[in-house]
Amino acid sequence: MDGSWWPWPWPLVGKGGLDATEIEPEDLTPPHPYYPIGVTVPGYVPNEAPVTVLLASLAGMLGFALLGASAVALKVNPKLTKSNLALLCWFVMNGCLHCFFEGYFVLNHATVASSQNVAAQLWKEYAQSDSRYLTSDFFMLSVESITVFIWGPLCFANAIAIVRGSPIRHALRIVVCMAHLYGVALYYSTSLCETYFTGRSHSRPEFQYFWVYYIGFNLPWAIVPSILLFDSVRTITKAMRTLDKVDMTLDAHRHRQDDARGISEPKKTK
Repeated sequence: MDGSWWPWPWPLVGKGGLDATEIEPEDLTPPHPYYPIGVTVPGYVPNEAPVTVLLASLAGMLGFALLGASAVALKVNPKLTKSNLALLCWFVMNGCLHCFFEGYFVLNHATVASSQNVAAQLWKEYAQSDSRYLTSDFFMLSVESITVFIWGPLCFANAIAIVRGSPIRHALRIVVCMAHLYGVALYYSTSLCETYFTGRSHSRPEFQYFWVYYIGFNLPWAIVPSILLFDSVRTITKAMRTLDKVDMTLDAHRHRQDDARGISEPKKTK
């Protein structure tokens, strides 16, 4: 018997069928490196470029953008301080990542796994720490879409406000910092809670992918916004306290003037 009658997709082992020794070892390996084991990643193609080349490409593009933005900012406002220049670079970097890098994901989420351009390969590398980026997860698409179309442009607006010294810069900064903190909290909590309650992890267990990629690469968006938020709240509080003192001084001056008029007017009638 040649086993041609067997209706199932796996081979018939035993009499008249395939022997277990005929199964190649590579047939037993998973089709991709992502977790949880068994997750479907349609059209996955392994990366062609090594990780160092991909990271160097991203760093080079961001560096070029930051150098260009700094040069333009100093030309527009030569008195820009080093601290404000650092803030400018932070918001320009955020704007570039949100609008372009994350924008690529939002627009091409269905084909990232099968593409080989630099952005797609970077996403496939990072997705080893969070496979939701390769499965068109609704939560990731929703959060990233808000980030691309709202928070990204607001980051560029922050950079412009810093260069111009606009009074609105602290208000814009508070909005974006709160958005980043809320986004990071949601990003961490949704994945970690799912792992805790169901045992289903979207990250590979290796140190590089969980601690470096998943935790480390996202942690700056919890630390830096917290510092900037504290600074902006303190600055606005100080300004409001000073404004209140000025208002109290002006009110006292008006009262003295009113009292002086009230005393002098009866003397004129006499």
